[in-house]
Amino acid sequence: MSNDPTTPVPDSPFRPEPGDRDLAPQFVLPLVVRIERAAPPPRTDALETAARAVLVMLGDERSAGEGEWARAVRDWQDARIRKVVRRARGAEWRRAEALPGITVTGKTAEVRVFPPVPLDGWPKDLARLQVSGTDLDDPEPPVDADLSAPVLWMNPDLDMSAGKAMAQAGHGAQLAWWELDDEARSGWRDAGYPLAVRTPDPARWRALTTSGLPVVRDAGYTEIAPGSCTVVADHPALR
Repeated sequence: MSNDPTTPVPDSPFRPEPGDRDLAPQFVLPLVVRIERAAPPPRTDALETAARAVLVMLGDERSAGEGEWARAVRDWQDARIRKVVRRARGAEWRRAEALPGITVTGKTAEVRVFPPVPLDGWPKDLARLQVSGTDLDDPEPPVDADLSAPVLWMNPDLDMSAGKAMAQAGHGAQLAWWELDDEARSGWRDAGYPLAVRTPDPARWRALTTSGLPVVRDAGYTEIAPGSCTVVADHPALR
């Protein structure tokens, strides 16, 4: 992984320029966040829960070997790594829960992750859900992150919707997962994938982007410019 945040990694699934991954069939990982009108989850809790949901999908036995989701996960990881976050409530959420997938809960947030689907092959009960309008706030500032556990650091200079930020946190978690050896992956999985999502001050962000830790560079499909550094994945095993 390059230390230069301005230089895309060759054949990275997150590089802005076209590459070999663009020639492969394109898949997307659907994530649905539950947002009830009366009790929306805090933003940080939703981001952390979405990141853990991605890890739960990657670490699930159905995603490996000859598992029922393994081919879809392989095809998705061979192409661009796209994630789309949609929102649901009430009957919409109940319909989403009836589809094959995994619901991951945070402090109050609930996110359901589904096996990857073709870009134009969404199940109808997910395709009809809204993407825009996923705006969440933190009632109180998050406490300082425990640096003995993984931290996904978000770019303080980018203004992203909650849905976009959830997808980017998921990208960061996935990059960390890829970089870990089998022992570290097993330890993270056995612990329940603890992690924090935090936004550092600008000086710390600059240091993080040149630290050698995995950096997500967005392809620029939505909201932000291509090549923007969105997340640094800080796992203790990678420091």
